[in-house]
Amino acid sequence: MDRLANTVRPYAWGSTTAIPELLRTEPTGEPQAELWMGAHPGAPSRIDRGGGLVALSDVIEADPVGELGQATVDRFGPRLPFLLKVLAAASPLSLQVHPDLAQAGTGFAAEEDRGVPNDAPHRNYKDTNHKPELICALTPFDGLCGFRHEAEAAELLAGLEVDSLKPYVDILHARPESDALREVLTAVLTADRSAMAETVEHAATAAERLADVPGPHQDAYAAYASIARHYPGDPGVIAAMLLNYVRLQPGEALFLGAGVPHAYLNGLGVEIMANSDNVLRCGLTPKHVDVPELLRIVRFEPTAPGVLRPEAVAGEERYETPIDEFRLSRYVLAEGTKPVRLGAAAPQVLLCTAGAAVLSRGAEELRLVQGESAFVPAGETITLFGGGTFFRATVAV
Repeated sequence: MDRLANTVRPYAWGSTTAIPELLRTEPTGEPQAELWMGAHPGAPSRIDRGGGLVALSDVIEADPVGELGQATVDRFGPRLPFLLKVLAAASPLSLQVHPDLAQAGTGFAAEEDRGVPNDAPHRNYKDTNHKPELICALTPFDGLCGFRHEAEAAELLAGLEVDSLKPYVDILHARPESDALREVLTAVLTADRSAMAETVEHAATAAERLADVPGPHQDAYAAYASIARHYPGDPGVIAAMLLNYVRLQPGEALFLGAGVPHAYLNGLGVEIMANSDNVLRCGLTPKHVDVPELLRIVRFEPTAPGVLRPEAVAGEERYETPIDEFRLSRYVLAEGTKPVRLGAAAPQVLLCTAGAAVLSRGAEELRLVQGESAFVPAGETITLFGGGTFFRATVAV
């Protein structure tokens, strides 16, 4: 087992205080958005195997079966199939969607055939993998997830009383759900930018007013008004109004599968995802928005957000998801309780988010305190004891 030295990513939407508080470090005054734990080539964790710090990705490349286990390598190839993060949002992230495996493979091949450089700003597919993800709240956490039913979306837009939104309301009333959602999103993203900016301004003003009026959409209006303040004139503000607004309480989670539009708005959470960089953006960003490709990927299916709560499974609190690249569990340990035994045929990353505990393997011990994490190679059985909250990331093989 190895203590991880991790990288903090300074994206502009990040909080200046949340990750420093978790890590017990002084804020720098700059945004600190994501703490990465894993072997992603963009910012691999580092470990000390006796000769100084080396990238976990290099350690895995040198002995993939020894570090990941034969079953993981056979199923997912010679790399860690997940990336664990702490995400700290102080302002909204881009509205986005991820492809499934087949779409990612097709899209990657098409861009390779066209000779699009992998680092080009208009490139959609950086690899052939899908990117399902799970976000678990450490603090109250606001987000958008999946389409509203067309009647509810029509009611919310109509409540703003903005004349230029009325054609969208009419479409939502007149078409079948999937057709209506596709037609409205297409119209929003392809509209004249100056006209749409004016619509967004009027909608934001109305949402600000309605955020103070009790009603079924009061919290959602407040969220959309906040989004508009961060992204004035962005068509993504109207696109966001088609999505469900959700607030997670600590310990609650959301699973985001392929084709589901979503955005994180505010809060601190533990995020785990398949090891991919494939993102198609719908708005709330100055980055490239490829509308035709986006419309190919989005699933125009109304759905409830589906808030997850951990289920007790074999002595752990597990967040059940329908994919195998990752499995996230939580342990809330009380001082003096019986040690927890953790064994797996797959690799594990353990993250302490509160308190402290000791990992032991025979005579070897590793103490982790709040904000610290460790990598445990496949096949190693350890015990965990102490008083604190731990998240365990592993692979379902």
